[in-house]
Amino acid sequence: MDIQETQDRIVREFELLQDWPERYKYIIKLGTKLEPLPEEDRVEENLVKGCQSQVWLTAELDDDKVVFKADSDAAITKGLVALMVRFYSGREPDVILNTSPDFIEKIGMAKHLSPTRANGLASMVKQMKIYAMAFKSKATLS
Repeated sequence: MDIQETQDRIVREFELLQDWPERYKYIIKLGTKLEPLPEEDRVEENLVKGCQSQVWLTAELDDDKVVFKADSDAAITKGLVALMVRFYSGREPDVILNTSPDFIEKIGMAKHLSPTRANGLASMVKQMKIYAMAFKSKATLS
């Protein structure tokens, strides 16, 4: 599934939910399905700067695709990072760098997040793009 199809699917999933309390429950549920992050990855250098909650994010390059792993100490934030991992993980660096998560606006999430959560979400996206840029740069130098 390409990244645009993933965006469209996320929008459809959220359209099936009646209201924002139901959508928040769904976001929290997404977080519970996130693969546990090993303890050795829960370190300071993996913390996403700009998040009020603790969010750990790691990335590795596997067969020219960036694979993200993440965790958080807060339920909604963990769900948000799970959504972003679903969206960007397994993509080539150029795809990550050239694709904005437009579904955030389309589903109305931007209007329903507190300013601190919205800043945290933007920080997650920024960090994922930084990882993608680093992998792209490294590949160019090789």
